[in-house]
Amino acid sequence: MSKKFILGVGFTFIIAIVSILLSNLPILNKVGALAIAIITAILYRHFKGYPTQIESGVVFSSKKLLRLAIILYGLKLNLSTIVNEGGTLLLLDVGVVTFVIFFIILLNKIIKGDKDLVLLLGVGTGVCGAAAIAAISPILKSKESDVGISVGLVAIMGTIFSLTYTLLYALFPMDPEVYGIWSGASLHEIAHVILAADAGGTEALSIGLLTKLGRVFLLIPLSIIFLVIVNRKKSNKVSQKIDFPYFLIGFLVMSAINTFVPIPESVLNVISTFTTLILIMAMVGIGLNVSFNDIKAKAFKPMIAMAITSIVLSVITFFITSIL
Repeated sequence: MSKKFILGVGFTFIIAIVSILLSNLPILNKVGALAIAIITAILYRHFKGYPTQIESGVVFSSKKLLRLAIILYGLKLNLSTIVNEGGTLLLLDVGVVTFVIFFIILLNKIIKGDKDLVLLLGVGTGVCGAAAIAAISPILKSKESDVGISVGLVAIMGTIFSLTYTLLYALFPMDPEVYGIWSGASLHEIAHVILAADAGGTEALSIGLLTKLGRVFLLIPLSIIFLVIVNRKKSNKVSQKIDFPYFLIGFLVMSAINTFVPIPESVLNVISTFTTLILIMAMVGIGLNVSFNDIKAKAFKPMIAMAITSIVLSVITFFITSIL
């Protein structure tokens, strides 16, 4: 390992740790370490430029650590719980993911926004935020700048919505189960569901996480669907190599292990903390590839499409969950 490689990985590690510490402060604890890390990396790129001297380590964090984080993310998923206890919720989740992706693409087409970016935003909004974007982006051959922008926007948008949900619950009390399902079916990241649903108590949080994990589960078939579509769009050369994101197999294996192998809660907590850390490090590396010019040129219209989609999704899922 070269010194530049170690310094590059260390650089993303330091910003990740600082982001985690900042996320414990008042106000910033509502934003989350992921969004703080992305914003910090973008600001660093803007004022200091891309750190080319330690690029090898930064690239390692943005690519290799990202894939490792996605693999370990599978340990958050219990396949049997979702299938056995959340059949109705899983159907709701299928409708949510399908609606979000098609609706945001339609809106973006009307306002003529960036197609590549809006697809990542649709997957992030419909499925599970940064994890979904990170899993789908290699299949779509997305630029790292697009990945960074979409992750940052989904993180910030999800934070705004989760805080809004908490406020609405305080002003207009509703059945905790309804509130939990609504949060799990419509909010962007698992962290956003926890932030919002926790206001409704244990019942709301439990059902909210079950609903959200159904959407995480759908990342597996959705990835396969995108893989098939992308490869069909390529040239019809029989000898053409099919690019498969093999780390998704790791994600599925980890999900199966968590489903069928008893793992102590303390071990899962340690792995979860490690997963969060390397995911934030990966986001730092990705954020360093984002410039404000990219955001101004590409992100405004897709961001509008995502905001409208998120609002419509919230309204529709609220009425659906009210009658379930």
